Amino acid sequence: KYMNFSRYYREAFDPNIMKKKVVSLLLAAAMTTAALAGCGSSNGSSSSDASTGADSTSATSASASTDGEKKDAAGEKIAMITDSGDITDESFNQITWETVCAYGDANGVEYEYYKPAEDTDEERINSIDLAVSEGATVVVMPGYLFGPAIAEEQDTYPDVTFIAVDVTEGDIVKNGKAVDLGKNVYICSFEEEQAGYLAGYAAVKDGYTSLGFLGGIAVPAVIRFGYGYVQGINAAAEEDGVDVNVKYYYGGQFYGDDSITARMEGWYADGTQVVFACGGGIWTSALDAAETHDGKVIGVDVDQRSKIGERCLTSAMKGLPSAINNALDSYFSGNFSELGGTAQQLGLKDGDYIGLPTDSESWGFTTFTQDQYETVLAGIRDGSIEISSDTENQPEVGSHVTVDYIS
Repeated sequence: KYMNFSRYYREAFDPNIMKKKVVSLLLAAAMTTAALAGCGSSNGSSSSDASTGADSTSATSASASTDGEKKDAAGEKIAMITDSGDITDESFNQITWETVCAYGDANGVEYEYYKPAEDTDEERINSIDLAVSEGATVVVMPGYLFGPAIAEEQDTYPDVTFIAVDVTEGDIVKNGKAVDLGKNVYICSFEEEQAGYLAGYAAVKDGYTSLGFLGGIAVPAVIRFGYGYVQGINAAAEEDGVDVNVKYYYGGQFYGDDSITARMEGWYADGTQVVFACGGGIWTSALDAAETHDGKVIGVDVDQRSKIGERCLTSAMKGLPSAINNALDSYFSGNFSELGGTAQQLGLKDGDYIGLPTDSESWGFTTFTQDQYETVLAGIRDGSIEISSDTENQPEVGSHVTVDYIS
């Protein structure tokens, strides 16, 4: 059952604290160490003093250098490049890094992360250059910002494998023009509309009738989350015959600030009961306002209960660990040719790539049950529940739902 998917985030990693040094792109030297709960400590080291798992005595997934052959872990290194955030962001960067840590430790593969000096394509490219110069054979990257860097570097390093999650073919551009994926590149994105649908449906089934959606920047992934959320709200409202109102707004950024907090305070003061905060650190504004007005917040991407606390009703999650592990397994088993050059969009029909956290600590619902949740999951998987992925047109709603799209 999907219950195991949410436990993955808390239990799959060694609870010891690992210290890793951030690599400076300008000086190519170690910067200050960053402590991250979740990555097991290890004894190996690289030229930049990063901790590794290269000295592990066994590997659960075999590892060698030509496609079709298992790869030798001793000759391999996984590099993870952060996007504009860092490995303690409680979101994509952190879960990607924790997944790389766990994979490296389990399989005896050295690993290291690199943080670009600035939030620019040039610095992301510099990070890849540095990682490869220090022996990286596989580069893992989270987020659409890496599209131009992949377009530039895939041909520069044909013998390096690139794995990018939450990236689409439309992101792979060079000089403003689309570029075909190289055979050494695998990218995937997710059917976020399914996760949004689950969150909206569950919230209404749990008795909430005044809801909000606070998006970050209106990029396709955020829009799919939001429009899926509206569709789930509508489905539950129609089933139960209850009237629901929704406020819908894009903050235009992936972080919270005073102005967004003020807007959220207005929402909660006006009767909004729960806000789906979808976009990096923008949840901080929703939480600040929720604490003032005794409201609830829905997290995104990963189980954010540990960060948001008891005000977290649920989280609309993507299965980043599964996607990354599957791609790494493909590479180290010598079967990357099956994935290389492809772009996948992963949803529930493909596996447990979408869901809500079901651990008792993260299940914030009082009347919506896990049996009901499993029924909805099954309906999405078998196609009996249809969810539109259209990002150009606002979803249609029935007579019980009113959506206020705020510009």
